[in-house]
Amino acid sequence: MPLPQAVAHKPRAVPPARRVQALLVVGLARLLARRPPRRIRAVLGRVSSGARPASYGETEAAREAVVAVSLTCAAPEGCLPRSLATAMLCRLHGQWPTWCVGARRIPPFAAHAWVEAEGVPVGEGHPPDYFRAFFTVP
Repeated sequence: MPLPQAVAHKPRAVPPARRVQALLVVGLARLLARRPPRRIRAVLGRVSSGARPASYGETEAAREAVVAVSLTCAAPEGCLPRSLATAMLCRLHGQWPTWCVGARRIPPFAAHAWVEAEGVPVGEGHPPDYFRAFFTVP
């Protein structure tokens, strides 16, 4: 039986315009997360074209906005919609972090999706080599 967890949820901490953008991309991310991995990768490849690389600070701000407005994205199990929404929110501002899908390097196996900026996972709380990427959308 899983242990109950507290999830940070502070939508008022995000400015209203950014909150609307975050809510929009969270909705899109939840729809996209239901698609097969090949389709997700193809869509993100098209969406990311022409964007400049996002800095760590920009990506962290986008992730914080997404987590602030969505309990699904704030939960530990919400890694896929959280990473998709973070990447898409960055894209709304002309930037793109590296979107990654992979697993933990140490047993037991656990799949995970995350975003990286400047070669470092953003907001994960683990060392950079904790996860092994199966594929990325740079």
